[in-house]
Amino acid sequence: MPLYEHVYLARQDLAAQQVEDLTKQLSDVIGQMGGKVAKTEYWGLKSLTYRMRKNRKAHMTLLNVDAPAAALTEIERQERLNEDILRYLTIRVDEHEEGPSAMMRKADRDREDRGGRGERGERGERRERRRDEGDEEGDTAAGEE
Repeated sequence: MPLYEHVYLARQDLAAQQVEDLTKQLSDVIGQMGGKVAKTEYWGLKSLTYRMRKNRKAHMTLLNVDAPAAALTEIERQERLNEDILRYLTIRVDEHEEGPSAMMRKADRDREDRGGRGERGERGERRERRRDEGDEEGDTAAGEE
């Protein structure tokens, strides 16, 4: 059977539990049509680049699917009818990637970057240099007056 990656965006005012229920409902449809969901990743509530149907944020979920094309056609039809789903995208892939998706790896990198805020990092040193340079300029300006 062909392999697909399916991502859908759900409205921001849904609870995480409701998004999980939507995912389970879609997984059940795929199962009934003779396919299976290999992996499900909930990416969280993310900000959108532009507003969609008056929503600035959306719950994002990835499904790695191994199913016939008819199963994907059916879940896309159901997503079009469901008012809670803003957008969806299905891509056929040669193989599913092992481990976390790129979005989850990005979230891990972001957490690591934020961990060093309290320590004096490269950005902190630049700020110090600017302050020092600003003080020197302020001294010369004050001396000229």
